[in-house]
Amino acid sequence: MIDSKIMETTKSILKDFGNNYFSDKGTLKRNKVIEDLDAYTPMLMKALLANQLIHDTYTVSIVIDDKSVEIFKLTQFIEMFTYKEYWQDSYTKFENKIGLTAGGKFIDETADVVLDFPFKDTVLKAGMTKEDQKDANEPFLHETIARSEIDQLLEPKIFVNVTKYDQESLDGASTDNFDDDNLIIKGNNLIALHSLKNRFSGKIKTIYIDPPYYFEANKKEDTFKYNSNFKLSTWLVFMKNRLEVARDLLSPDGAIFVQISDDGVAEVHRLLKEIFNKSDENNFINKITVKTKSPSGFASVNAGVFETAEYILAFAKNKKQWTYNQQFVEASYDENYKFYIPNKEESYKNWNILNLFDFIAEKQGFTNKRTAIKELGRAAFHEMVAGFALENKDKVFRYTAIGNNAGADIVIARDTSKKSPDDIISMPREKYYDVYIKNGSELAFYSKKVRAIDGVDVPSIQLSNIWMDVPYEGIAKEGGVTLKGGKKPEKLIRRILEMSSNPGDIVLDFHLGSGTTASVAHKLQRKYIGLEQLEIQIVDIKNRLQYVIAGEQGGISKDVNWQGGGSFVYAELMEKNQGYLKDVQHTETTKQLEDVVHRMIEGGTDFDFRVDVEKVLQDPEYQAMALADKKQLIVKVIDKNQLYYAYSDMDDHNVQELMADSDIAFNKSFYGERDL
Repeated sequence: MIDSKIMETTKSILKDFGNNYFSDKGTLKRNKVIEDLDAYTPMLMKALLANQLIHDTYTVSIVIDDKSVEIFKLTQFIEMFTYKEYWQDSYTKFENKIGLTAGGKFIDETADVVLDFPFKDTVLKAGMTKEDQKDANEPFLHETIARSEIDQLLEPKIFVNVTKYDQESLDGASTDNFDDDNLIIKGNNLIALHSLKNRFSGKIKTIYIDPPYYFEANKKEDTFKYNSNFKLSTWLVFMKNRLEVARDLLSPDGAIFVQISDDGVAEVHRLLKEIFNKSDENNFINKITVKTKSPSGFASVNAGVFETAEYILAFAKNKKQWTYNQQFVEASYDENYKFYIPNKEESYKNWNILNLFDFIAEKQGFTNKRTAIKELGRAAFHEMVAGFALENKDKVFRYTAIGNNAGADIVIARDTSKKSPDDIISMPREKYYDVYIKNGSELAFYSKKVRAIDGVDVPSIQLSNIWMDVPYEGIAKEGGVTLKGGKKPEKLIRRILEMSSNPGDIVLDFHLGSGTTASVAHKLQRKYIGLEQLEIQIVDIKNRLQYVIAGEQGGISKDVNWQGGGSFVYAELMEKNQGYLKDVQHTETTKQLEDVVHRMIEGGTDFDFRVDVEKVLQDPEYQAMALADKKQLIVKVIDKNQLYYAYSDMDDHNVQELMADSDIAFNKSFYGERDL
């Protein structure tokens, strides 16, 4: 009893702190309380110890050097707080839950258990090209920039080369205004994401990403044009940085979908839980398994079972506000629908119920179903039955059991019908379909199973979390662009967008790749934002969207009756040190490298403040280095905090001279003409 009383007393004290320890729904934020207890937060400790019951129960006095000292039994208090809300004593503690424990505690019930990895709290710029990975030792910014200065890296950046594409200007025309257009941005996606926050925080309905995968060291897959060879800890830093800002961008009813292979799926699932399950709320939606290939050729040679699946992890920002647009997929004919009412238009009291299979057999001149199958073959006969059932969906039915959880009137009618098994009982309903009952079972008509999918009536079933009907074969040229090994079918993205968003909602993909997400969103009348860094992919994306505007008929175009139209705006983050970074990486001789470095010095490039680059160039040790090592060193000393020009730099006349007037106007429009 005393534990229950202490718990109620504690809750009463916590309520005095407003919504700091309780959600809007009145749910206790247990992890938040435990974190503040671990930190001995002064205001919380003062309030707790001021209560006589808590003070007497959880403090003990000890004598040190003849002085009495009170000690708060924090561990015991947290144990009470963690468990007593759910279980009465140690004998019933495990009655309702199964899970991993440490020290007698479930690991997901303690704030001390998290997914941890090296450099977790740092920011990783993460070059996306293989050149970055080959020629640069990717820096963790806390090693090269003081922690207090990292925020400068993530300030809103200047957009340049802004171009609008529409049916009147398929080749593009400069624009000086942003009117909530569809948007494609070239540049580092982490920095671009932060540039979106001012305008789009809380406004993105759906995020879909297909990030570069973590590959284990013993695998040699190398099918992307991307740097897909992160070490696991590096990859997790990379993902964490981007997922955190992605969550900020999501609307309260929004959701994110992350497609991933076996490599890293467990770690990124844990990471998503940590980022999206806030305030003790479970915002996990689904883990979807997608069949991406079939065993064939050399690819099927594997030490274990052939890997044919990828996974899509779906999390809501707030699952209670997220709405699932129910999806259906085509199914085969269900042979349980084997009854047919030829006189359905008459009163239900006069309905003549026939066996569908025998009816079709007799219609074809056979005496019964068995004879028809013997003569025609089972497959041909069943195809004949399926076609007839579809054409007569309102007259074909199956018997379905009625459970006790049905409406009271229907249960009464069910029991009444059993007393007159040959009669049919009708239950008219104003807002729902009429129910017909015979001998305790409902007559479930085939029409309830038939739905129009892509404009064609077909038998259907609800979509499950195993997707085997999205063909990956034959998509190499879909949309007029190619991306070996990384391209996703338009049908796959269509399903994700249709289940999670509505026309007019904003969709974001910050690993845009070949542009599939943008292309599908465009055809589905969603607004979209796509981020991409690779020049070769940017060319493909722009070409693909130009084709879409012109009315191309690939992918899902025919299914959604796409006729063309719409527009998008293309913009680039204005390169500062990023441009020099690429120049260094692309040098092929020592002379070329020296020319780039001198150009950087003359141009006032920002270097690590601890390094005097001119002295480095004169150092005999540097001069004796191989070209690759020199390039690596120069890349390392370039200030990664100054990759792109910040929007605040636009008050500098010298920066404005580097920009077109239309770009200056566009930036002011995009950022709301706020003061620089």
